[in-house]
Amino acid sequence: MSDKPEKPEKKEENGDFSKPEGPVMPPSPEEMQEQLKDFFKDKFGGQVFSFSFPQPGGGETAALGEEPDEDDGKGGGVSEGGVKPRELDFDMIPVQVKDHLDSYVIGQEDAKKILSVAVCDHYNHVREVLKNTGGEQKEYVKQNVILIGPTGVGKTYLVRTLAQLIGVPFVKADITKFSETGYVGGDVDDLVRDLVRMADGDVELAECGIIFLDEIDKIATTSEPVGRDVSGRGVQTGLLKLLEETDVPARSPFDMAAQMREMMSVSRGGKKKKSTINTKNILFVVSGAFTHLSAIVEKRLSASKVGFNAPSAGENKEEDLLKKAVTRDFIEYGFEPEFIGRMPVRVALNELTEDDLFDILKHSEGSLIGQYRRNFEAYGITAAFPDDGLRAIAKLAIKENTGARGLMTVLEAGLREFKFYLPGGPVKRFAVTGEVIEDPVAMLDKIKSEPDYGRRRFFEARVREYEAGFFKEFGIKVILDGAAVDKAVSNAMEDDMDVIDYLEKVLMDYVYGLRIIRDHTGKNEFEIGAENIENPRDVLDAWVKDALKKE
Repeated sequence: MSDKPEKPEKKEENGDFSKPEGPVMPPSPEEMQEQLKDFFKDKFGGQVFSFSFPQPGGGETAALGEEPDEDDGKGGGVSEGGVKPRELDFDMIPVQVKDHLDSYVIGQEDAKKILSVAVCDHYNHVREVLKNTGGEQKEYVKQNVILIGPTGVGKTYLVRTLAQLIGVPFVKADITKFSETGYVGGDVDDLVRDLVRMADGDVELAECGIIFLDEIDKIATTSEPVGRDVSGRGVQTGLLKLLEETDVPARSPFDMAAQMREMMSVSRGGKKKKSTINTKNILFVVSGAFTHLSAIVEKRLSASKVGFNAPSAGENKEEDLLKKAVTRDFIEYGFEPEFIGRMPVRVALNELTEDDLFDILKHSEGSLIGQYRRNFEAYGITAAFPDDGLRAIAKLAIKENTGARGLMTVLEAGLREFKFYLPGGPVKRFAVTGEVIEDPVAMLDKIKSEPDYGRRRFFEARVREYEAGFFKEFGIKVILDGAAVDKAVSNAMEDDMDVIDYLEKVLMDYVYGLRIIRDHTGKNEFEIGAENIENPRDVLDAWVKDALKKE
């Protein structure tokens, strides 16, 4: 028998503290309100702050200790579910929107056209709504968008670029993180609250934002689930009202930190903020890879044709089949008719080719090349990216089968050693050639051991940048042959000048002279030889005289 005294059981006056049987349910907002009310009365002697809890269904309960104030319409307040008058600075036409997208997104011509029209229609309507808040609102069906395509083809980038162009907040989320309200997982209402955060608390601006939901195909359910389906049909159902119009509480009923901040703000005489966010003017864009959707489309198309007209299996490309998808195909895939019916704009994106990846690196305003230039510039190193290097990157990236995301993978693998060993060393210029990408370790050793080789390859790459810049600025194509490149590079290295600065100095009169020749002969492409570098003025004068003589 042990001498250790037994630990007495804790008991309260009307029961014990033993763990209750069954799950512990969190208190409701009303119960929390009552508990806080009692706490403040005990703590502050009855001096209760004016504060209220938003309810899950929208609206507010009475403030602690007093009745809620009514909005008299004179203080610049906003009625529940309404939109405060503001200016939406967007008056572009679809062609202008697509021109903007062309600078950032390579390829995807059909997708850019469809999105440009949908965005212009939607935000032209929103602009009119904001101007006529007191007048009669015309009937309008919101053009929510569904994007179909494999990873890395630019779905997110397209929508984010549009949001930046329009000037509205943008929120992206993976739909698989959400569950039906009341279950473990995120609540879809949190997406709307995130728009307010991205708008720096401006509820009215958030009500014009864009919500992007990725991997939407993951919530499709093709068979009846066992038990409650909290992540498939449940989430689809939860999204239905958001997709059209509903009021979402601006603060989650269970976000105690937000509730306390609001309480303290109101107690200090702060202005009461709008309590709900209306989703009527929020544009929803969803996307997914939709694996096997093409098979459903192909099956439907085949069933409609018999005999000699029936297409053979695999005759149509997958991207062509996805462009022919209709509502019944999405329903068979596992979407609720009510959900897919609220997605009237369907866009199928193409898989990227090697040429597309090359063009993204060379021409896109958002190219990763700019990022890598800045990475090296931070260490005082200048990197050039000639076309053969960009082509090698694209060739390896296409093998990754991750679209444009493969470009980052290849660049990191090819330049990681250079980032590690070049900073702090004597090499301040180098070119990311095809050889560098294909065998980075060997080329790093060569550049470090033969400084002149690295500098020469760098200057050669800069010559090609000069040619591209000349065409972009003046619309005239100049091509330096091998002898001209060697002469320009040698002279620039001897004068310790950047070769672009050297060429701009030597060929400074060529813009005017080549324009004269173009205007008189129609010729717009000129080959620059070593003689142009050695005697630039004499050669140009002879070219101009010859052009005028021929005319």
